[in-house]
Amino acid sequence: MKRHKEVRLPVIGWREWVSLGELGIERIKTKIDTGARTSSLHAFNIRQFTDHGAPHVAFVVHPRQRYRLPVVECIAEVLDEREVMSSSGHKDVRYVISTDVSLAGFTWPIEITLADRDQLGFRMLLGRQAVRDRFLVDPGRSFVTGRKHVVG
Repeated sequence: MKRHKEVRLPVIGWREWVSLGELGIERIKTKIDTGARTSSLHAFNIRQFTDHGAPHVAFVVHPRQRYRLPVVECIAEVLDEREVMSSSGHKDVRYVISTDVSLAGFTWPIEITLADRDQLGFRMLLGRQAVRDRFLVDPGRSFVTGRKHVVG
C-alpha cells in the first residue's frame, strides 16, 4: 500500500471575507462554492473597450450585500468570454478577468466571471479552481479567518 505525504492545508469556512486589491475592493463577503468551477463577482454597468489593442471592461461593484454604497468602479483586462450555466440552469456568456484575491493571509491570482448577482445571496462566489490545493473547506463553519478584516 502506497502512503501519501500528509499535507496540512489551512481551513476556511463556507463563507469568508476576501479582498480584491487590484480592483479596489477592500473586503467582500464571499461564499466558498466548491460546486462552482469558476469564481464569480457581482458586476453591473459592464462596458467593453479596447486599450492598446487589448480588450478591457469597466464595471461597477456594490461590495456590500443589500447596500448601494460604497460603489467601486473597476477596470480589468478581458481574459476570455465564456458560456456559463448558472445554478438555475440559465446559460450566459460572461466576461472573464484575472485578479488577485486575498484570504487568510494569502494572496494569489484567480479567474473571475462578471455577472449580475444583485438578487443572489452573495456578491461573490469563490469557486473550486480558486481554493483547490490551497484550503480545506469546513461547510459547518463561517468566517474562520475573521469577521472584521482581510489581510493580504
